[in-house]
Amino acid sequence: MELTRFIRDVPDFPKKGILFKDITPLLRDPAALVHAADAMAAPWMGRAVQQVVGMESRGFLFGPLVAERLGAGFIPIRKPGKLPAATLVEEYSLEYGTDRLEMHRDAVAPGESILVVDDLLATGGTAGAALKLVRKAGGKVAGASFLVELDFLAGRAKLEGAEVHSLIHY
Repeated sequence: MELTRFIRDVPDFPKKGILFKDITPLLRDPAALVHAADAMAAPWMGRAVQQVVGMESRGFLFGPLVAERLGAGFIPIRKPGKLPAATLVEEYSLEYGTDRLEMHRDAVAPGESILVVDDLLATGGTAGAALKLVRKAGGKVAGASFLVELDFLAGRAKLEGAEVHSLIHY
């Protein structure tokens, strides 16, 4: 199934000059959604992934679907102040300033094999922060899986040698 036909371009969102890749048409089509989740999980089948982490918010959409296919658990990585128990924190750079991500301290067991999943790899800041959180917790990064990768932003370079698979490249 050709998934690019389910990705809508929205010009000047969230600000002028940005061409936003909108995945909501894909999310509303059951066959496309199943195909995307299957394809995002496929490279990791049989590789003993124990947990999948997904970053707020669209990582929450694909992460559990991929985790279910791999027979793995799901760990949410959230924006600051959203998790109820003790957290690990990772700050990362944005175009104008910084942001932070948090994960429960006890979410990852030492040595566990972890797959990072999100809808989009752009500059790599969010995914890179997620990798650092997994490693801080003692987890082993199996790799990362994305629906869409914006190759021209070179985000893959920030993923510290992790194996990366993306379904759609722009």
